[in-house]
Amino acid sequence: MLFGLHRPLGVKELLSHGAVPRAVHLDQLADKLKEPRVHRVIAPMLAGEEREQRDDDLEYCEDLGLIRRKPLQISNRIYREILPRELTSGTQDSIVNQQQSWYLTATNRLDMVKLLQAFQHFFRDHSESWIERFDYKEAGPQLLLQAFLQRIINGGGRIQREYALGRRRTDLIIEWPVDPEQGYWGEVQRIVIELKIQYGALETVMSEGVEQTLDYADKSGADECYLIIFNRDPEISWQDKLWQVQRQQGVKWLEVFGA
Repeated sequence: MLFGLHRPLGVKELLSHGAVPRAVHLDQLADKLKEPRVHRVIAPMLAGEEREQRDDDLEYCEDLGLIRRKPLQISNRIYREILPRELTSGTQDSIVNQQQSWYLTATNRLDMVKLLQAFQHFFRDHSESWIERFDYKEAGPQLLLQAFLQRIINGGGRIQREYALGRRRTDLIIEWPVDPEQGYWGEVQRIVIELKIQYGALETVMSEGVEQTLDYADKSGADECYLIIFNRDPEISWQDKLWQVQRQQGVKWLEVFGA
């Protein structure tokens, strides 16, 4: 199994294993993603938006092997890994003054509260200019967070992603081997992060997000879970956008971050 290796595969390695039917070659992928009919299909999926799709666009993306229909989703785990990395590779390489070691505890576990607090400040300082560089601006906040996480996680753990049209969220699972020598055959720290764009009242979005995040964490067997809610209203100050609260549902707790 490709994702059972000790280390995450690079994009070229993923494609070279031949696990993607009708795969678009890596050298062609960046150009394909810029095509309007591909953009119209993939962008709302990455952003979790609800949007009516043109049948000819869907058929074209399906022929490329990028999507599956009924339900509409990114075709497989390989492309769920490749697409955001292809769209943010330059961004990830441009993130400086961030070191993996800053976010590790004495027992070599990821300190996710510290990491997500650092992302909040990074997002405040860079989101406006960096999101404008993305071809897929609709999914800009989600892609920028994934670039930030990949910058920190890369080489030590892996990120799995779930996208589907109309889900109004993006689900990430971070898997971090606590013992580098044992890798994924030893203890693995499993973390769920759910990303949502705020549409409507914050309390409604948060209540829905908390329930979804805890449910997904339970199904995924995750040890920890976090919810990030992005507010894209330019009239709202950063002081009001950046916050952190704890929420409880039954006996379960999770941290919720605003950005």
